Formats: sequence, structure tokens, C-alpha cells
Amino acid sequence: GPQAVAEAAARPADWTLSAIVGAAGLPPGLEVLARGGTLALANKETLVAAGPLVMARARETGARILPVDSEHSAIFQALQGEDLDSVEHVTITASGGAFRDWPLERLAQATVAEASRHPNWDMGQRITIDSASMFNKALEVIEAHEFFGLGIDRLRVLVHPQSIIHAMVTHRDGGSIAHLGAPDMRHAIGYALNWPARAALPVPALDLAAIGGLTFAAPDEARWPALRLAREAILAGGAAGAVLNAAKEQALDDFIAGRIRFTDMAPAVEHALDRAAREPGFAQSPGDLETVLAWDGFARRAAAQWRGAA
Repeated sequence: GPQAVAEAAARPADWTLSAIVGAAGLPPGLEVLARGGTLALANKETLVAAGPLVMARARETGARILPVDSEHSAIFQALQGEDLDSVEHVTITASGGAFRDWPLERLAQATVAEASRHPNWDMGQRITIDSASMFNKALEVIEAHEFFGLGIDRLRVLVHPQSIIHAMVTHRDGGSIAHLGAPDMRHAIGYALNWPARAALPVPALDLAAIGGLTFAAPDEARWPALRLAREAILAGGAAGAVLNAAKEQALDDFIAGRIRFTDMAPAVEHALDRAAREPGFAQSPGDLETVLAWDGFARRAAAQWRGAA
């Protein structure tokens, strides 16, 4: 169970990969940091729910965090040898998920099976549905804010259906450095496993002539309100990340179980954030795991209550 996973993470190891889905990845991640280990982080919820706590713990113990999300690995690689102060903005790309070409009026009828089919990536059901709703990208925006210390004014999202450019760093001189690669998680995992060296990996090099072209579009926030919620959560600070993450998990559970529609997930999360903003202590960043978990529980209950009130 969860306690055994946390105990395993506390044991000595040169390198630990956290790839547990959801807020469940936070306790074992903190155990790795407490012993000053190297945490290869594929669990974005760790930084979304408790970014200030996690980064402070790493600084205190001398632990190292290496990003394994493909977008954050791309940013990390593009920033090697660069001064963060020279960065104008960072662009995270999004495929647009299963419903990027659907008419807006059809989204309310989307089924779990339809939302679970990603056009580019081979991922688990939950993250694939999060990609369709763009909640996955919303979490990644918050994760980039916490990990790289970038304000919301320096974070952008761009829809890129081919999933070849994973992220791009634009500097104040007008130049941009992009990371390109096949949509294959073995690259980001292998890079973190071998960092700071680059080892040979079983990932094919790109053939851009065969690909032929890359396309881009600005995201439509009417289709993907999750991006607006991420921006508002960053601006709110405090416990907003923990609340957004937990409410999203609850809303996703409810969609998978058939209790709400696909388009109901964002309103449920927004309801939880509105409720939490009226609670004492919301403006303070959680300083320990117990406080994070308390907000997590509050947000799940609030999101579930929205289902009953809607």
C-alpha cells in the first residue's frame, strides 16, 4: 500500500523514478528528497500540489530533481548552459488530444472510450483523458512554474498536433531553442537516467523530410478551460495547486464512472477552487505534507458536491 511505497522510496538508491499517477506520488517523492537522493520526476502532481514545499525540501537536503515529463525534460535540455534571466518565455506544446478537431457542441456527448484514444502518445487511460481535456497541459504549466521559477507571463501553450517539438525556449534576443523528438517517453526517461551524460537510446532519430511539415495553433480556451484555471491557480498561489489537482482527480473519477459529462470536469474543478478560496489559510502555501493532504481532501469533497448541486 501507500506506506510501503513511501518506505521503499526512503531506502538508499542512486536514482529514483517517481511515475505514480496523481497526488499519491507526493509522499514517496518527499521521502526521496528527505534523504538527499536524486528524484527523476514523471509525476507532475508532486509539484502541482506542493511545489514550494518540494523545492524547499530539495534545497534543504541537497537533493536533485530531474524532470521526466517530456515537455519539462525538453525545457531542461534547452536551458543547459543558458541564463534563465535571458528567457523571454517558454512554450509548452500540446497535441490537442482526442477531441482537438471536434465541434464544441459535440464535446458534452464524448464518451470515456473516445476520450481514452490519443492520436500520438501511448499512455494510460487517465493521462490520455487529461490530454483530451487539456488538464494534463494545465498541470504541466503549473509544474513548469514551480520547477523553473517562471511567472505565468513567461509561460505559453501552443497546440502542435504532430508532437515533434516538445517545448521551446525563447530568449530576449528573439532567438528560440526548441527540443524536437519522436513522441516516445524513452527519450526523456533515458536522458534523466544518464544525466549529465547522453547515452545511446533505442529511440529513432527524426526524419524531418519524411514528416514533411509541422503545424501550430493557439489553444482555444472555450474548448479547453483547464488552461485558464491553471493560470488563475498560479496567480492565486497558496493552496490553489493542491486544490486544482485534487479536484481534477475527483472530476476525472466521476467522468470515468459515468457520473458527469466530459464538459463537466472543468466546472467541478472551478467550483472547488471557488469554495477553497473562501477558506482560512488558502492564501498560504502548505508547509507540510499533512496540510497538502488536508486541502486535497477538501477539494475532492467540493468537486463531488458540485456533481450533486449541478
